[in-house]
Amino acid sequence: RLAIAALVLPAGLAAHAQPENLLPPKHRAPPTATKPPAKAPEKRETGAPRLTWPTSGAVTAKFGAPVKGLPNNGLDLAAFAGMTVHAAAAGKVVFAGKEPERFGQLIVIEHTGGWVTAYAYLGKVLVKEGQQVKARQIIARIGRSGEAKRPGLHFELRKGTSPRNPALYLPIRL
Repeated sequence: RLAIAALVLPAGLAAHAQPENLLPPKHRAPPTATKPPAKAPEKRETGAPRLTWPTSGAVTAKFGAPVKGLPNNGLDLAAFAGMTVHAAAAGKVVFAGKEPERFGQLIVIEHTGGWVTAYAYLGKVLVKEGQQVKARQIIARIGRSGEAKRPGLHFELRKGTSPRNPALYLPIRL
């Protein structure tokens, strides 16, 4: 499953702390020795895709903010059920479906240069694995799946398997 099979997300809550595979067990790469994660860069890296906001909801949890004592590896956005979720940049869908452990309905898109975006806690997935998507293309509808307590979106940006602060790559909102 391309490089995405090695994608790891935090243990505990959906978007937090120690490394854990994002994909369901049948899609996971074999375990390897782990080392402590490197600190994410604090400024935009060259070669990163130009991102757009995946939905119009307000940010409810920022990157790195502690949630139940563990750092958030993405942004959490509040939204109403049924609102659209857009691809933040053009790329190829490498996973679209249910992640049974905590993310619920999940989409993972691979972009050029080893960049990956993930969209979790979705209500309805509207794309399929292997599909090419354009920036701003509707890929899902907001819902409440996995560990989500209310409708919303968990959005992550990664360079390889390392989380990056999506806010550094998204346009400023007024």
